[in-house]
Amino acid sequence: MPFTELCIYQVKPQKTEEFEALMLEAKSFLEEQEGMLFLRLIKRGYHIDMEQIKEGLAPLKLTRIVKSVKYMLYWEFDTKENYGAAQKNLYNSYWKPIEKCLIVPHDKYLGEPLFSGRPAQPPPADGGGISLLEGFSLDKSYFTQAEQRNMVQALQILKSSNYPDADKALNKVAGLFSHDLQPQWLEIDFSYWGSPEKERDNITVLERAIINKYVIAFTYFNSELTVTNQLAEPLKLVFKSHAWYLVAYSRHKNAIRTYKMSRIRNLQITDALFDRELPEDFSITPACKEENDIPVFKLHFSEKIAYKVYDEFQEKYIKRLDDGTLEVTFRYRLSDWTFLYLLSFGEYVEISEPAKARDILKEKAGKILSMYG
Repeated sequence: MPFTELCIYQVKPQKTEEFEALMLEAKSFLEEQEGMLFLRLIKRGYHIDMEQIKEGLAPLKLTRIVKSVKYMLYWEFDTKENYGAAQKNLYNSYWKPIEKCLIVPHDKYLGEPLFSGRPAQPPPADGGGISLLEGFSLDKSYFTQAEQRNMVQALQILKSSNYPDADKALNKVAGLFSHDLQPQWLEIDFSYWGSPEKERDNITVLERAIINKYVIAFTYFNSELTVTNQLAEPLKLVFKSHAWYLVAYSRHKNAIRTYKMSRIRNLQITDALFDRELPEDFSITPACKEENDIPVFKLHFSEKIAYKVYDEFQEKYIKRLDDGTLEVTFRYRLSDWTFLYLLSFGEYVEISEPAKARDILKEKAGKILSMYG
């Protein structure tokens, strides 16, 4: 549960500028404290009496200072422990100069919130709908327990996809909702073994390029194992089937192309700008069509790696035969990538069709055999 403090400072009138400068300097420091959810400093500048309240009148501005100027510091943390650690850090860093500005020791009021409001401000009648007031802070009581869990799990998925700074957002939201991040029934990890940090850096660079419409340059390794230098207009990032993809307009091909992020190297933002937008009907998944240049493979897998076959192929493409082996029918291009992929199954796969593919794989296997005498 969040933990809050309301602190009342009584500042010497001649020290107000020094105090405000100190607190402004401390603001960035305070915002960096672990678990800090909300921070606000208020200077007392108005007063209201019971007659004004009964009449519904606005408060009156203070016109004179008696002996001190009062300030109220409100901050909120995800736990009492993080609050205590932040207090120690504040004491060690700023407390002595702050104390010199006060006429008496400050008052602290500590506690856990019982409830919070959710203010809304209706826009002009012709606009319709409602909007949140400027400066409004999120109140966890607005969301049900199930909705809170869904939000945390969504951020866990984003973090697992290697998206930059998702872990920071996850920690803040989990703290706000008092959600335990220790694995209970669900753990999400889309990263592959040895997943490089460079991919995360590239996502950050591409986010900037896409938003600001900068042309990018990079080296790309395609599925044919060909290395090319690319100049492209980045349009969208897509996470699909456990991997990030860049959708961009290739200035070499004069067409929209999809690039797998793990194959991008030497990514750079150029000074050139572009105006192109991604067509609304664009889909990263190509329409299914029978192409004459993509042959149908018939593969036979040993039952010893049945688990891997079901991991790699949809069940509709798999047929279990009477002898226990698995037959997979699928379309592949006759490319180096295809045969490297099939070789990864080792002795547990045999190409039945097409004959040309059998010959190519036999040749490659022969070259491997010759390497070992």
